Amino acid sequence: MSIADNIKSLKKETVPINVKLIAVSKTKPAEDVQEAYDAGQRLFGENMVQELVEKYEHLPKDIQWHLIGHLQSNKVKYIAPFISMIQSVDSIKLLHEINKHAEKNNRVIDCLLQIYIADEETKFGLGFDEAIELLRSEEYTELKNIRIRGLMGIATNTDNEKQIKEEYYELKTFFDGMKQSFFRKEDSFDTLSMGMSADYKLAIEQGSNMVRLGSTIFGQRVIKHWKSN
Repeated sequence: MSIADNIKSLKKETVPINVKLIAVSKTKPAEDVQEAYDAGQRLFGENMVQELVEKYEHLPKDIQWHLIGHLQSNKVKYIAPFISMIQSVDSIKLLHEINKHAEKNNRVIDCLLQIYIADEETKFGLGFDEAIELLRSEEYTELKNIRIRGLMGIATNTDNEKQIKEEYYELKTFFDGMKQSFFRKEDSFDTLSMGMSADYKLAIEQGSNMVRLGSTIFGQRVIKHWKSN
């Protein structure tokens, strides 16, 4: 099926109306993003800052770009003027940097705290205790140009559905607790981003209201093998 067909099928059959669909367009050419855009998709996710900036410059300006990959502090300045949401906030240092550049651009930037839930050392994210400590800190309360909209998590890359469900269940439970403890009066704390192409149905079952889908929309990434002479 085409990219447009994939999007229409997802929105009609497997992604409920209350769940936001992020089309993960990393490594995909601008033409593919444009095709998804022409099919009505407006939310796109990128991992790499340089690729994100290049696509922003060449594609329609009403696209809402989400940074979903690990973000280095020294790269924030490049996306601060236009980014819709940074989903991968994993330190108070990074929040400080986002706040600084948001202020320079006279903006408030929406962020998600990335929570470490996977049984893998290669994943980034805050532990549950670290996230609570961050929100209790005086440093956090001084940041006026960022807005914490919710949490993001990446489950373990495994075929064990029981483990994936448990990891997502724990994150949903933590999300509910954070809402009650820190954001009870803020309607804007409303986003739980969990679920990718391999496990988004399980994530939705466990309470996700934002999924990040790449290959399900755009097809598998093509890996080129170069031959040296």
